[in-house]
Amino acid sequence: MNVFNREMKKRQKNWAASLQDGHHYDYLRDEVGCRVADRVYDIARTFPLALDIGGGKSHIAEHLSKEVVERVFLTDVSEKTLKQMRQSEMPTHRVLADEEFLPFKENTFDLVVSSLSLHWINDLPGALKQIHQVLKPDGVFIGAMVGGETLYELRCSLQLAETEREGGFSPHISPYTAVTDLGNLLGQAGFNMLTVDTDEVQVHYPGIFEVMTDLQGMGESNCAWNRRSLLHRDTILAAAAIYKEMYGNEDGSIPATFEILYMIGWKPHESQAKPAKRGSATVSFGDLSKISQPTNTNKS
Repeated sequence: MNVFNREMKKRQKNWAASLQDGHHYDYLRDEVGCRVADRVYDIARTFPLALDIGGGKSHIAEHLSKEVVERVFLTDVSEKTLKQMRQSEMPTHRVLADEEFLPFKENTFDLVVSSLSLHWINDLPGALKQIHQVLKPDGVFIGAMVGGETLYELRCSLQLAETEREGGFSPHISPYTAVTDLGNLLGQAGFNMLTVDTDEVQVHYPGIFEVMTDLQGMGESNCAWNRRSLLHRDTILAAAAIYKEMYGNEDGSIPATFEILYMIGWKPHESQAKPAKRGSATVSFGDLSKISQPTNTNKS
């Protein structure tokens, strides 16, 4: 599958990183990076060496302490973004690398994290297998990516406007992974003890033009090969009116919803807990109903 133009995505991220006010567009990455860091803190251990895939300006590591992670390798496809890496407590090494081709040896890292970059990968199953490969046994992968319901308001408004004005519509929003597929992909990559959950981040904007401007500033414009490069002015105006009519708030603002999929998977190791063998149970499920039955202590 070759859905996304990776060279265009690199150009988009480099352009976004060159903006003088680029930090104004980091709010979503900062929020999700903080939530990924919270999941790292939930694991009661210290990770000597961690890898942040597609980490950009280091939106995860800035929320971590050296008591939890001792050293970090930060990768991104955008050189300009890596140059804007934020300072953190732990030593951080920047590596210019594509998420689809990790330049690390097998069994290298104790922890791999990723926030809001995997949804632009053409071969997600292959990328997850590479992550599994570079992890040490009993290492853990914690990631976050946008899900299929992301920007549904914008997608629906553009489709209705194009159908009305032009007699058909083209894809303007990138295709995203569904949460129902994520567990299977992690299992096929070799991970066990899986955890997958979803969350929503809703941001309110003055109008549709501000939504599109912020997506560009984030480096999150569509880079699918089948995208349509231009929109007619009257189509955009129609989409703006539809957006406000269908989803607008009472104060005149419009919401944009980002569905975030969080995933945790462990590389197998003999020390990990394993499910009991089939047929080894010593108690029947039928006996569970007897636990709640009251005992009769009355004497006649």
